[in-house]
Amino acid sequence: MKRLIPLLLLTGSAPALTGCLPMMAVSAASMAVQGAQGTPTSNSDLHPAARDACMQEATKYGTPAVIDVEQHKMNQIIVWGTVDDGKQKRSFECDFGTRITGFRLRPIEPR
Repeated sequence: MKRLIPLLLLTGSAPALTGCLPMMAVSAASMAVQGAQGTPTSNSDLHPAARDACMQEATKYGTPAVIDVEQHKMNQIIVWGTVDDGKQKRSFECDFGTRITGFRLRPIEPR
């Protein structure tokens, strides 16, 4: 009987342990990946460079005007503005890290 109690405890707790162990492994793997990537550094001092680069990109589509420059994340700046080619006015959104990482042009719908 004394040998049966530890066996019953082990088999009784096995379902709970099977849920915890995989989650602990995933958590450890996630921490290892974050450690390998390092700590992101702020690029807030790059606002003028972001504005200039995004304006340069926007000139491909017309005459640009910047509406706002925002530090969206620690290492991501977003520049919003408009471009006018004489026929239509469109809005743009430009993502900037240390260079342009995304540029979206959208039509402006009349009200």
